[in-house]
Amino acid sequence: MSRAPQPFDHAVRSDERLVLDAEAVRAWSARTAEALGRERAAIDAINVFPVADGDTGTNLYLTADAAHRAVEAVFAAPGATGDRAPDTADAVRAMAHGALLEARGNSGTILSQLLRGMAGVLAEGADGDHLARALATAASSARAAVAHPEEGTILTVAAAAATGCRDGGALPDVARRAYEGARKALEATPGQLAVLGAAGVVDAGGQGLVAVLGALLETVTGTAPEALPPSPAPAPPAAGTTESCGPGGEGPGYEVLYLLEAEDAAVELLKARLDALGDSLVVVGGDGLWNVHVHVDDAGAAVEAGIEAGRPHRIRVTHFAAAPAPEPHRADEAPAHARGERAHRAVVAVLPGEGLAGLCAEAGATTVQARPGEPPAGDDLLAAVRRAHAREVVLLPNDTDLRAAAATAAERARAEGIRVALIPTRAAVQGIAALAVHEPDRSFDEDVVAMTAAAGATRYAELAVAERQSFTSAGVCQAGDVLGLIEGDVAVIGQDLTDTARTVLDRMLQAGGELVTLVVADSAPPGLAATLETHVRRGYLAVDTVTYHAGEGAPPLLIGVE
Repeated sequence: MSRAPQPFDHAVRSDERLVLDAEAVRAWSARTAEALGRERAAIDAINVFPVADGDTGTNLYLTADAAHRAVEAVFAAPGATGDRAPDTADAVRAMAHGALLEARGNSGTILSQLLRGMAGVLAEGADGDHLARALATAASSARAAVAHPEEGTILTVAAAAATGCRDGGALPDVARRAYEGARKALEATPGQLAVLGAAGVVDAGGQGLVAVLGALLETVTGTAPEALPPSPAPAPPAAGTTESCGPGGEGPGYEVLYLLEAEDAAVELLKARLDALGDSLVVVGGDGLWNVHVHVDDAGAAVEAGIEAGRPHRIRVTHFAAAPAPEPHRADEAPAHARGERAHRAVVAVLPGEGLAGLCAEAGATTVQARPGEPPAGDDLLAAVRRAHAREVVLLPNDTDLRAAAATAAERARAEGIRVALIPTRAAVQGIAALAVHEPDRSFDEDVVAMTAAAGATRYAELAVAERQSFTSAGVCQAGDVLGLIEGDVAVIGQDLTDTARTVLDRMLQAGGELVTLVVADSAPPGLAATLETHVRRGYLAVDTVTYHAGEGAPPLLIGVE
């Protein structure tokens, strides 16, 4: 059946894409993160709904950045070349899953559901007709995830994008019509939502979605759309009016987010309970994993509801008035953060395992727990720096992959007037060594130098169990093999964890050492620590051994040699 010509039809150029293949999804995810990073401040500045807390742009960027990192992980996986190269289904599902795991705020949570809705259709086909269907599915699924959808929001913009390209066609035309539909809908949002009209701004979440669709358009056509005109600063609320919630408003005072492992039936009951507790309820996900977002006055009750429904984790609770923007200060005046009742200095450390985090917390550190497959984002690290409530903070990421997120958190904290030193620790045992020499009474620079030296003098290793067959620097491993990683590289492949641990220890101690640190998880074989302590005592008379229990959520064994 022939299709009636559409306003944006044109002859497809030879350099335009007709299929959204895996490489195109990769490029789209990268451009989306870049675009939202570039527009983050502008979107934050016009954020007045549902809460005027100035973080919609930041939340969208963090969500998109997590989605892009998930796509990159698919391409970086062992064997992701040749016949096993990622396809569109792999890439779009990774993009949606990454966004689901790291979704931030109301708009970020909705964006994750939009990507999930698109992924289900694009996994079946990636031409223009499938993209049109994907956008329609995304818009309807996102609207269904919001307890009380309102017009003039990101949902309206998503629906307009889907309507604009509903007749399908060539991929570039579909992307172009979707973008134009979204852009026109964005311009109309002030007339649909009273709070936007009063402030004289468009919807912040909607503007973020236009950036996402603009990145898609550039990916398939090779040409970036014309930039949106700068948005004016929101007009101050009229006398006697209040925001619907947030600082100074009449609505709930807390934002609660968590990932939830639960069955569908339990989630339906959870929605009803959370809807009665507060507002701005968004529950996205499926297949047993959900991201829950709600604004409430009783944050504890919202978390308890999640516990009754299933297993909540990565719980984040934010008070809307807890983090005001930094006040301007004179050059000769201490920053606002330094003028309150703050500690002189603190250490913030990322640690695997509940036991190890608890141990370091007892030593005075503010801890962020890293769970398997769930690395903390820069926002989590920034929240921990703020929670430390100190004028000076030493940040220990304890993971090579967290350096970029830690650097971002440190820069944002410095902008708030907090003096932050980032020590690039690559493993938990290096963080423990640094914390052991921490002395808050000496000068900040001297303390940082001493902690850096202690971390740098600690070689580290980790034992893990291979999940699949793969090529390593020590040869081919099979699923179930025990891997001994020294300084991040596989050095030993074995079948027994205890035997492999002894081999790794011997290799590390060949270069000398005075102290061996063993960090043992609950998943390790019983008696592993005692066996290794005896091995060190018998074979290396001048070497001391100290053992810590990491509890659940850590690799079976971490080894440090100082």
